Amino acid sequence: MSVRASLERIREMVRKEFRQIFRDPRMRGVLFVAPLLQLIAFGYAVSTDVRDTTTFVIDADRTPASRELVDTFTASGYFRVVGRSQRPADLVRALDRGDAVLGLVIPTDFERDVQSGRPTKVQLLFDGTNSNVATVAQGYAGRIVQSWAARRAPQRTPPGVDLRARAWFNPNLESRTYNVPAVIGAILTLICLVLTSLAIVREREIGTLEQLMVSPLTPGELILGKTIPFALIGLADLGLITAVALLWFHIPYKGSVPLLLLASVLYILSALGVGLFISTISRTQQEAFMSAFLFFMPTLLLSGFMFPVTSMPAVFQWLTLINPVRHYMEIVRALFLKGAGLDALWRQFLALFLMGTGILWLAADRFRRRAGG
Repeated sequence: MSVRASLERIREMVRKEFRQIFRDPRMRGVLFVAPLLQLIAFGYAVSTDVRDTTTFVIDADRTPASRELVDTFTASGYFRVVGRSQRPADLVRALDRGDAVLGLVIPTDFERDVQSGRPTKVQLLFDGTNSNVATVAQGYAGRIVQSWAARRAPQRTPPGVDLRARAWFNPNLESRTYNVPAVIGAILTLICLVLTSLAIVREREIGTLEQLMVSPLTPGELILGKTIPFALIGLADLGLITAVALLWFHIPYKGSVPLLLLASVLYILSALGVGLFISTISRTQQEAFMSAFLFFMPTLLLSGFMFPVTSMPAVFQWLTLINPVRHYMEIVRALFLKGAGLDALWRQFLALFLMGTGILWLAADRFRRRAGG
């Protein structure tokens, strides 16, 4: 009888929370429109792909071979010629002004040397201000020159090693395919972390939290009634943004749907726990929002969302092991791109389970002690 009464009180609390959440039209927009806008913004704006790199050409040879090489650059789609000259000073000026990112310098006697089989040099000058763009563009340019040279001189003795490279996952090497799945973790963090902390602090601000504490509700029932709605909303957002990723951005999904749901539930436990903890140390909604933001940014940066964990200093690599966002993003990317199973991801699932249950238990215990005090 007591269990049934407890479940009934929790259910009524959940209903009250849903009514309070959806009563405000702005809140509905925050919960369902904002995640879509974030996904679209990340999907289109956050890209490490290099396309239409502005290129300035110095063609000192001015022969069919040199023009063919330039045409090969532009036909690739990676480079776009914005200027031509025979004077190196014009190239330097274009790089200084930011009019061009790449300078392609073709020397005199280029065609003659190629046809006679003599070694010749083509110079590539990069604006290294954005090291990522410069590195990627340099790789593209190098492969274009090598491919062009191989076609022009097929009679040469082939090399002893014929390298055939193939991308096993994400065969087109599109950064959007890599980034969009990770946005799911960022959005779930914002929804569950920020809104949970704000909801509880709001009750304290308007004085209704004390009323709830003297009601028949136990602290545990109050916690469940406050967190279950945001967990369900987080799962609804998961389905919404996953559908947009699949149907709008055409991101492939090769893994198991139940595994994605399981990972999301475990991750939501962590986010809810942190949000609950923030609510116990914040007196106002402004404090709660700032605390949530201060937690969100470091965890996102240390998750491998934009920067590989293996490229971080050793100390930060160790810190990422206690970051649930990292483990969740690794699972989501592996499910989307690799179709990995539990045999390959059990460590990440175990980490999410331990951190999720541990964080939520500690936060709930602190909340009960503060409420009881």
